[in-house]
Amino acid sequence: MRSRLEHSSHCNCFARRDFLKLTAGAAVALSAGGLALSDQARADALSRELREKMTPDDIIQAMKKGNRRFRAGERKDRNYLREQKASAKGQYPAAVLLTCIDSRAPAEVIMDLGIGDIFNCRVAGNVRNGDILGCMEFACKLAGAKVVLVMGHTACGAIKGAIDNAELGNLTGLLAKIKPAVEATTYTGERSAKNYAFVDAVARKNVEMTVAGIRQDSSVLADLEAKGALKMAGAMYNLETGAVDFFA
Repeated sequence: MRSRLEHSSHCNCFARRDFLKLTAGAAVALSAGGLALSDQARADALSRELREKMTPDDIIQAMKKGNRRFRAGERKDRNYLREQKASAKGQYPAAVLLTCIDSRAPAEVIMDLGIGDIFNCRVAGNVRNGDILGCMEFACKLAGAKVVLVMGHTACGAIKGAIDNAELGNLTGLLAKIKPAVEATTYTGERSAKNYAFVDAVARKNVEMTVAGIRQDSSVLADLEAKGALKMAGAMYNLETGAVDFFA
């Protein structure tokens, strides 16, 4: 049976050990930036100082971790009101995303992001145009974002429409931007909108071609990437599993 002194020493040892773990975790959280904070509630929005400490790879890893939390049902107990107030006089997003308007694929939710973490351009089929590129150039060159991520998703209606040659007002012109991906997709099997495997293959090809097109059409972003200040990547969100698959 331990003496009181032994018991006290044993407890103090564990107390010090737990304290060191907590302080080390806090230090890592602060150095990684707002996107990569631990599971503790976040009080404020991402700051310039925290973002500057993050590399493009850190930011992508933070989004991956956020998606894992989302899938596990363990999203951060964040305080949106405090994030709103903290970001009211300035914003320092870490990334700019180009995603689809699909109501089931909100990037901020599925990657557990907060107010001020990212810029998000949303358009059916996550296609690019001059306005989108201008937004991205503002986000990266002027506002300091370090990642450009194009994210498509499974069972995308815009992809189906492009495959089926659908026509409807201004939508016709939008779907025309996706058709090159339909033609470029290598696929053995039924090439129709009823075949969801083909639809998803086209969606992925569309993401790849959009990322390549951004590099081609924006010398501003291509220059930032060449200097290592920016990373461009693609991703696919699975509506069934909730998982985001990242790829270059």
